[in-house]
Amino acid sequence: MKITKGLKMTAAITSAMVLLTACGSNKDTKADENKEQVATAALITDTNGVDDRSFNQSAWEGMVKWGKENDLKKGNDGYQYFQSSNESDYIPNIDQAVNAGFETIFGIGFKLKDAVAEEAKNNSDKKFVMIDETIEDLDNVASATFQSNEAAYMAGIAASYTTKTNVVGFIGGVQVGLIEAFDAGFQQGVTDGAKQLNKKVKVVSQYVGAFDAPDKGRTIAQGMYEQKADVIYGAAGASGNGLFQEAKSLNETNDEKVWVIGVDRDQTKEGDYQTKEGKKDNFTLTSTLKEVGAVVKDLAEKASADKFPGGKHLVYGLEDDAVGLTDGNLTDDAKKAVKDARQKINDGDIKVAEKLK
Repeated sequence: MKITKGLKMTAAITSAMVLLTACGSNKDTKADENKEQVATAALITDTNGVDDRSFNQSAWEGMVKWGKENDLKKGNDGYQYFQSSNESDYIPNIDQAVNAGFETIFGIGFKLKDAVAEEAKNNSDKKFVMIDETIEDLDNVASATFQSNEAAYMAGIAASYTTKTNVVGFIGGVQVGLIEAFDAGFQQGVTDGAKQLNKKVKVVSQYVGAFDAPDKGRTIAQGMYEQKADVIYGAAGASGNGLFQEAKSLNETNDEKVWVIGVDRDQTKEGDYQTKEGKKDNFTLTSTLKEVGAVVKDLAEKASADKFPGGKHLVYGLEDDAVGLTDGNLTDDAKKAVKDARQKINDGDIKVAEKLK
């Protein structure tokens, strides 16, 4: 079952008032009962780790926010993350979360699909959330995916309006359908933006082959910048950190500025640098947003409120404000073009590709 679900109407979780007639600490008793009504939650990262400055970090930030709003603490009685060093850690980490008593378990990233499906079958009394993939025919699993190609399209518009060399780049992590959707949307946006400006813009696209290889990401970025690309969009997880490293090195030593488009969360801070003249500057042109944290928070709240959408596939897109693009360092013309593109996508006038041609 596939449905679209917005974040704007998320219900607040409220606790029942309890009337006490006996003497004693009414406040403490009430707090204990409130705490019992909030389900504990655990997050299982992919191999990028919880501090990848991208997908996992956004998810964890959402869980932390949910926990704090519900007066929960990090730990077995509240919320926790289990970090995976490699793919063989997925099932053991889920087992740890199950054995620790966590009631709702989030698998972050498409690579956890098989592990989440297997563990959900073996633990039907637990609630599972699959982020960025779909698991069908299991009533205790809610799947959440994002229309990231729509945000990538707007990034392509922004790139066309910014490039001076008329060469831009795309660096993907692993070449799977999920990342190709970013690539396809970006290339379509670049093409349409170029048409609006009556020019041609070349897109150089390459995949790292991993989401946790920043050195390889940097090498690819170096090659693209050498091919005269002056704007590069990275959808490569932690491998994208190498793109930022290369852009920083070039901007600190060269006169011609190069730009990076961030992914999944606002990566403006990663673009801070000092020019040759010692002036503070920034090279993050903009960032495509995937509100993973907001979705994690939303589904954790629903699980606690006994409204868990088990067995459903929830699709989050532009109309839900679940994906988007930051203003960043965009010019006014670029901002206007992006705003117009967003409206046309929402109105159905633009259909953004999900696959490469």
